[in-house]
Amino acid sequence: MIKRIRAVWRDALALLFALGDRQTPTSARLLALGALAYALLPLDLLPDLTPVLGLADDALVVPGLLALAARTLPAPVYHAAQGRSLALQRRLPWLVPAVVLGALGTAGLLGWALWQALAG
Repeated sequence: MIKRIRAVWRDALALLFALGDRQTPTSARLLALGALAYALLPLDLLPDLTPVLGLADDALVVPGLLALAARTLPAPVYHAAQGRSLALQRRLPWLVPAVVLGALGTAGLLGWALWQALAG
């Protein structure tokens, strides 16, 4: 599980670094924008109020779009961006666990607040 999270994080960071490169195709930029929009907008395939499945679609769609966008990058751009991503992960090894725990904590707080609002 941790290896998979690190791979998704590596691809997301590599894609972020690659977006600034002039050789990055428009399709990769649009896929990355789509992943960001899907993660941030309240419109989902399955509503977040649906237990487990509501968050599961986010956990599948967003990394899938990011991975697809990373695969549309030209090889030299992807390798350069991936090198920068790995260098950042080596310098900041606590970054991935902090982001994952922060996301889980935020989701838990939002769920608790929603539960309180609906219960009372």
